[in-house]
Amino acid sequence: MERTIYVIAEHACGEISPVTFELLAFAAQIRTFRPLPISVLILGQDVSGMAEEIAASEGADITALEIPELGNYNGEVYRQVLADFFETEAPALICAGHTATGTDFAPGLAIRLGAASITNIRGVAEHETRLCFDRSICNGARTARVLPRTETAVLNVQPGVFRRTGPVSPRPGTVRIRRTEYAARKLRCTGIRPSQADPGALSDADVVVSAGNGVGDAENIGLVYRLAGLFPKSAVGGSRIVCDRGWLAYGQQVGVTGATVAPKLYIACGISGAPQHLSGMSGSAFIVAINTDVRAAMMSVADVCVTEDLATFIPTFIEACNAAASGSKEEDHG
Repeated sequence: MERTIYVIAEHACGEISPVTFELLAFAAQIRTFRPLPISVLILGQDVSGMAEEIAASEGADITALEIPELGNYNGEVYRQVLADFFETEAPALICAGHTATGTDFAPGLAIRLGAASITNIRGVAEHETRLCFDRSICNGARTARVLPRTETAVLNVQPGVFRRTGPVSPRPGTVRIRRTEYAARKLRCTGIRPSQADPGALSDADVVVSAGNGVGDAENIGLVYRLAGLFPKSAVGGSRIVCDRGWLAYGQQVGVTGATVAPKLYIACGISGAPQHLSGMSGSAFIVAINTDVRAAMMSVADVCVTEDLATFIPTFIEACNAAASGSKEEDHG
């Protein structure tokens, strides 16, 4: 039986999540080292339509595991159904997103399969003819290269790292539908509660100004809002720790478990640059980082770095902008 790279498609509310297409790009990059076939799996209730969409647009063969009672994600069902599926298959690699969903089921699946589990992946390489994977450690400050010791590995890939460049095959993929009966015994979904914040505020903004742990305290969030006020069509975002502390609403969180943004300008105020946050804003056209820590991961990805206390820099910058605007108006009237 031919060993295969499997991609576990992620979806919610009847829509395919963007990370699914990024996982296919990741699988395609692996294939530059190992010419293995790529196959997609999608689980849930009434998922055959999404399966056909992926097969047509991405050129990937896909198996839809139709599970009548799986209207919403359930980690218990995913682990069991996938473990049963792979008993009769030959997976070389099983790829899932490093998301709330992917990190929930993937490690447990690896245990059931006796496979390696590698999370937080940001790169793939070859070492002495063996495939290895780069993952972020030390809150993004370092990168470790990991070599799996098992024949099969279950991989969690950071969203926002691998960009879709085109279909994995020039031909449309085939769709295979398999109906499976499995009812969760220990877990059940009681409902999905949407965020109370405006979901379009961050995604529609041309400029996003985000606050991190380095802002110091809740009072300095006002400085971030004042900075954002300098720009038309702007929005304020934040890292997870800022939202956990209640300084910003969870609807303003940028990152793996928050919003994914790609503004023309992203200004990071006191954000260290954990991989989970970088994944949510890596598509930004231009990045400015304001931080006193020159070794912060955000400083390494920024186009412009400001090494200054934001409580000092932001008021000074705002004052300079206002002075420049006033001078421009005087010249116009002159």
